[in-house]
Amino acid sequence: MDFFEQESNYKERIVSEKRLKVFKILVYTLIIILFSRLFWIEIVEGGVWQNIAETNKIRIQEISAPRGLIYSKDGVVLAKNIPMFEIAVVPADLSKDLDERKELIEEIKEITDNLIELDESALEVIKEAPSTSYEEIVISGPFDYQLFVYFKTKFKNFPGVKIKYSLKREYPQGEIFSHILGYLGRINKEELEVYSGEYNFNDYLGRAGVEKVYESILKGEKGLREIEVNSYGQEEKILSEKPSYPGKDIVLTINVHFQEKLAELLNKYLKKYNLSSGTVIALNPNNGEILAMLSQPTYDNNILILGTNEQKQDILNNKNSPLVFRAISGIYPSGSTIKGALAAGALEEGIIDENFKVNSTGGIKVGKWFFPDWKPGGHGKVNVIQALAHSVNTFFYYIGGGYEDFKGLGVEKINYYLNLFGFGEKTGIDLPNEASGLLPTPEWKQKVKGEIWYPGDTYHLSIGQGDILVTPLQIANYTAVLANKGTLFKPKVVSEFIDPVTKSQEKIEAQVIRDNFISLDSIDIVRQGFRAAVTEGSARQLNDLPFTVAGKTGTAQVSNKNPHAWFTCFAPYENPEIVLTILLENGGEGSSVAVPLAREILSYWFNTLSDHSGSDHPGGSLQRQTPGKFGFLKE
Repeated sequence: MDFFEQESNYKERIVSEKRLKVFKILVYTLIIILFSRLFWIEIVEGGVWQNIAETNKIRIQEISAPRGLIYSKDGVVLAKNIPMFEIAVVPADLSKDLDERKELIEEIKEITDNLIELDESALEVIKEAPSTSYEEIVISGPFDYQLFVYFKTKFKNFPGVKIKYSLKREYPQGEIFSHILGYLGRINKEELEVYSGEYNFNDYLGRAGVEKVYESILKGEKGLREIEVNSYGQEEKILSEKPSYPGKDIVLTINVHFQEKLAELLNKYLKKYNLSSGTVIALNPNNGEILAMLSQPTYDNNILILGTNEQKQDILNNKNSPLVFRAISGIYPSGSTIKGALAAGALEEGIIDENFKVNSTGGIKVGKWFFPDWKPGGHGKVNVIQALAHSVNTFFYYIGGGYEDFKGLGVEKINYYLNLFGFGEKTGIDLPNEASGLLPTPEWKQKVKGEIWYPGDTYHLSIGQGDILVTPLQIANYTAVLANKGTLFKPKVVSEFIDPVTKSQEKIEAQVIRDNFISLDSIDIVRQGFRAAVTEGSARQLNDLPFTVAGKTGTAQVSNKNPHAWFTCFAPYENPEIVLTILLENGGEGSSVAVPLAREILSYWFNTLSDHSGSDHPGGSLQRQTPGKFGFLKE
């Protein structure tokens, strides 16, 4: 080997050693960095990363509380919970990529096509739900066990998609209790803010009826469950659990058999007279408890929970407004039914006594206006009892608006006494959306119609026509005051709460709105008039019943349509246990249409459910008219 070759080898060895040294330095540097990073992660930030890992593996779930059941007075279940299943999605287990989430939604739609309906609003939520959210979002309607098995298989390997067990509301009695019970609906964004912490996105709450008013009683208290999940977000095991506490059960004041009979008879008469709308209310005059209450048209509240979107829209868009509970929300001219309150007011004011008489010759003429009686030629001389019995308009024109030298109550006193009996204000029944009706005043007319108050307005008001508006429940409650001799109760449909765990009971006591506001002497005279309506007057079809009835018919005019047929009564006359109020919209004369229906209902009550029947299960434990357009209608 010559000199040059030795020098070349030496240089190459020097370069190789330098490269090796640089490589070693790089390796040692990387090792130091790696160990430093591991030290930082394991020691310095170890607790943070451990918490993240545990969070991904361990989750806290809410346990829904079984909703309280609702029973009739005679122990029949009216609202219960049935086991169902739903498809839910957990955003934290989904891809963060929006396009991938959209693809997942399309896959879900393809699998569920024509089998169940998906909630489009919920699908929109999961598209942009934060990836840190472990809150389950229900995206489907409820389905049964057969579909559960199918979907469980199909979605087995879908991260973030799970089949969830749930309890859904069912109403076994269907339409006849829908207005009273109401229904449930999923909570919306605004309500989530109001009820922060109490509800989540998937929760349902009462939307109408008892379900709405007693939501806080029925909903119960949620529990919590700590679970461990796998990489798909599916539950592996339960680590700890705080059970939920069920909502309280509710017992209504309503007897289910009586409610069924009312529905049968009301539908019979609506069909007989080709009518579409009507209301029947039965209540206990001694405590304000509703014994039965029904309005037609009604709806099936099961559809609003378990039905398809198409079925729900059919109800919501129905031109007959079946969702409106006419018994408490419908407002109508009262017709002659309120004449008892006017008579009581006139007696209290000393304008008349029981011997005062008016000569009815067919009506009264004031200037160019004529205000007719319903009977051509009139009724002759009548006192207050006879005027109530035969519904003599002329008598009430006198005591309401006055005539010639006789001074009547006038509009202020009329409204004062009508209000004492509960008109012009809500009764306070434990149901939502109650209407207050209307007691028209000169100030109201000037403000709303831009017109002054005429004497004719007072005459119209005196016989329950014109602008006065009442609800069927107000008529029933006022009738109860006459029946019980002077106490206005707050009506109620719920009698007690029962804790399903401890079985403790909480009774709902009767509430008095006002009492002793009319003297017993005045009430007794009005009661005699109502009794005379049955023995000799417009309701004498009831006089041959084996129990005593007192009542008042009414025929309320409406423009360009048949009048509304009213009848309100109480029985037995001596010791009343039931008030019955009937309204058949556009039914015609109260005496010929509503009274026969009352006869069948009262006969059923006293033969089957009344304390007097010997039964083992007692049922008790508008539009303005121009003068001269009333026609000659019987009451």
